[in-house]
Amino acid sequence: MVYQVVQKHLETWLEMARAGDGGEDLVPAYIEHDFRQYLTCGILANGFARARCDHCGHDFLMAFSCKGRGVCPSCNTRRMDESAAHLVDHVFPQVPVRQWGLSVPKRLRYFLHQDARLVNAVLGIFRAEVEAALRLCSLDAPGEARFGAVSFGHRFGSALNAHLHFHCCVVDGVFSTDEEAIRFHLAFLTDAAIARVQQRTRQRVLKLFERRAVLSPDVVDMMSRWDHRGGFSLNAEVWIPSWDRAGLERLLRYCARPVFASDRLAWIEPDQRLVYHLPKPGPDGKAALTLTPLEFLDRLAALVPPPRKHRHRYHGVLAPHSPLRPAATAYAGLPLDVTLPSVPPLEGSPASEEVAETRRHSPARYLWAAFIARIYQVLPLLCPECGGEMRLIAFITEPVPVQRTLLHIGEPATHPPISPARSPPVTESFDWDQSAVRDPERGELAPEFEFDQMVSW
Repeated sequence: MVYQVVQKHLETWLEMARAGDGGEDLVPAYIEHDFRQYLTCGILANGFARARCDHCGHDFLMAFSCKGRGVCPSCNTRRMDESAAHLVDHVFPQVPVRQWGLSVPKRLRYFLHQDARLVNAVLGIFRAEVEAALRLCSLDAPGEARFGAVSFGHRFGSALNAHLHFHCCVVDGVFSTDEEAIRFHLAFLTDAAIARVQQRTRQRVLKLFERRAVLSPDVVDMMSRWDHRGGFSLNAEVWIPSWDRAGLERLLRYCARPVFASDRLAWIEPDQRLVYHLPKPGPDGKAALTLTPLEFLDRLAALVPPPRKHRHRYHGVLAPHSPLRPAATAYAGLPLDVTLPSVPPLEGSPASEEVAETRRHSPARYLWAAFIARIYQVLPLLCPECGGEMRLIAFITEPVPVQRTLLHIGEPATHPPISPARSPPVTESFDWDQSAVRDPERGELAPEFEFDQMVSW
């Protein structure tokens, strides 16, 4: 569905953007590149991998992906699942995790979309307040105790709208060092502590916008007196217990989800209008959006993330340069009631061998076959003919072998055609007689239609 929309209307959409005000191209290069890369995703004519069964000789071809960041539903879904699996298996220890969600007023979102430094500053204020609340609500936690968190900055809403907000998966407690071990202090958050985080975040963010001359003091004073918490929405109700690793992975998938769900998109009229079903009714009560293909491309282009920007970030003891990160992630997925060394164990000890073995088998990227089996509960390299194990024997990328192979098996050896740009429909001019028609008997304007108004019983 999405591929058909991009295939048929991308060139028209780009041409209309180039014909904007002043004749300048209003589409950034990274957005056009993401759309064009999506048109190559899953196309065998661009190259493929070949898998073969050694028992019966059955083989099949697997096309390469585009690895896009904003448009491609398949690549974004794979990245979502891979990020969640990596965080569960190699980052978060077996401790409770709470999701903190922060949304700012609409008046501030425009400036956040335009200035990445403001986004970093707002996120820094928010995580500092969360860490202070966790430290105060944790039993016997020293003043230098640190929290651990992974934050996701979303630039999109559920209605294909630009809505910058934050989802932070925070360990529900703080970490400290005790001699040569790391200790975890469980937090007991109250509603008053969460409300204080919201109030303090609101005050500090407004002062930040005033200090950077983004808002005037009068506007900041007015917004500080707004009702309903001034438009700052904070939610910390989602809490995952330490033993629910599957629930934690589902939460992380939700936080790392793509900008839209392709299964909610459908045609109303082929190549004319689209309908995007919303997960819940909007403020106006609508449960779906009706869009033309060009309007859909407009909304989708506004949600493509800019290049060289992290999709998620690590904070506290989980940060890359934290001295406690090796100890906190050494036994990721295991309970913290065991003694975790705060310094690397001695060479040759059983603990060092166990940690080395864990690190050796924890790559940043998962093996393709094992990853597919984990998500879909199927083995992709299982032969459908004899049930034997298949293996990858070649990666075909050269144009000539690719075309020969595809022509031999009867598959298309060329790219699907991309529709050229189409100009808007031209309205033909006709000479219409618009003079008023008068009734010759009474000299009045004759009615356009004559109908009987008598009631028939």
